[in-house]
Amino acid sequence: MTALAIIVTTADRADAALRLALATAALDRPVALLFDNASVSALAAAAPHPHLTDALAMGVSITACQTGLALYGLPATALVAGVTSGGMIGFLAQHAAAQLILA
Repeated sequence: MTALAIIVTTADRADAALRLALATAALDRPVALLFDNASVSALAAAAPHPHLTDALAMGVSITACQTGLALYGLPATALVAGVTSGGMIGFLAQHAAAQLILA
């Protein structure tokens, strides 16, 4: 089954992206998310999005864009455990064969 890669572009789209990731993971389809720019705020351990821990528990791969983290002054150490940091190019290269959705 083809993997699904979702790029989350704004904080207000985090909910829809995470719900889509949960539904996809429930179908045993591999899914990965990249939170870009302001959407990285949904990954902060101090105030995580409600679906974030569920997605991680279901095996969803979640990456915070390093540029977004730098822009918003959020260190990688402030992210929810299980969330990695990386860049757009690396994410796209790693998920080159996946179906890509921009959220």
